[in-house]
Amino acid sequence: MKASKVVYKPVGLALGAVSGLVAGALFQQAWKALGHDEDAPGPTDEDRSWREVLLAATLQGAIFAGVKAAVDRAGATAVRRLTGTWPG
Repeated sequence: MKASKVVYKPVGLALGAVSGLVAGALFQQAWKALGHDEDAPGPTDEDRSWREVLLAATLQGAIFAGVKAAVDRAGATAVRRLTGTWPG
């Protein structure tokens, strides 16, 4: 196993936890910015419309994926700086 992969394993785990927290906070801000006073609905929230539930899920998924990609990319770049190789 390449040294960069070994170095990246714990870094990737830590970054994954941080990215989840950041993405959750960004999603809550985005949901409120869209004019929603209440928390985002869950898929089984009976009192919310299909449209609202699907909008919330789509927005949340996009934000989580974008934050995860940015954080993973930054982590891989940092590992390359430390080890000289890309953790592939």
